[in-house]
Amino acid sequence: MNVKQFSNVALLIVLPIFLFLMIFPTLVHAATGSGSFKKDTEIQISFGAPVDETWANDPANYRVFQKTDPDIEIPVTSITLSPRKTSAVLTFGEALNLSSEYEVQAKNVTSDGKVLGNVEFLVKKSEGQILFTIFLGAMLINNFVFTKYLGLCIFFGVSQKKETAIGMGITFTIVMVLSAVMCWALLTFVLQPLHLGFLQIIVFIGTVAIFVQAVDTILRKVNPYLFKKLGVFLVLIVTNCIILAVPLINADSGNGPFESLTLGLGAGLGFALALFLMSCVREKLELCRVPAMFKGLPIAFVVAGVFALSFLGFSGFSIF
Repeated sequence: MNVKQFSNVALLIVLPIFLFLMIFPTLVHAATGSGSFKKDTEIQISFGAPVDETWANDPANYRVFQKTDPDIEIPVTSITLSPRKTSAVLTFGEALNLSSEYEVQAKNVTSDGKVLGNVEFLVKKSEGQILFTIFLGAMLINNFVFTKYLGLCIFFGVSQKKETAIGMGITFTIVMVLSAVMCWALLTFVLQPLHLGFLQIIVFIGTVAIFVQAVDTILRKVNPYLFKKLGVFLVLIVTNCIILAVPLINADSGNGPFESLTLGLGAGLGFALALFLMSCVREKLELCRVPAMFKGLPIAFVVAGVFALSFLGFSGFSIF
């Protein structure tokens, strides 16, 4: 099995997981009937049944506030009722904090002249949006190599050739995803119930070591050439800053299983992307006339710095 075949197998494993994370939580969220953000100044709520237009267009019938600050009410400036009168878009004069949760209270909802009672809506980002934000942040916006400068030992060691860079990127991503989920499970179901949180770093390192040993054994059998090329750097995955940082971030943030898996997948693919980009440039540099004092590692640091400046362009980037 060569690198291309190995990458195809890894893609068949990672892609279904990613699609499941992006689609399934969104469907679950859609079934709850909660409100959603349209823009940073708009919230859409669904009543489930047609409501009276006169009632719906009266801002006094709505009370909106941030869930963490229920005493501070946010005034509604205008309401746009859908043609079917089953949903409405509330517009506000000030921008909302899209990373926070809001509550919308609709008072004395009326339909066909009948009062249905009060209805409350919890407005927050959907699970799919949250997971995609985590994935995009770990892969591009907060790339662990170019913005946090973690994992540089392996990064500079295996980025001289595309073949080894792709192989390490795939291997690292697989180990990263598996270890992120397993570390979350151990922390949630073992360490925290037994009040052994102070052992989390030791447990995380041991968990990563198990997966690295498994990948080491498999790679030795299916692709001895790539195994030889990766050499000692394959073992160094165990102490890679990134592969330890992700479980620790999940533990500190209180992420659930989906969030932990998504962060691991984004961090792994971000590291693989950094390796691939760096290897493309370093292969070209071998054909260039580089000054003697910059040959080797010095010019590699210069290139990495340029990539880091480029990735700063993603700072503040937001889709939702």
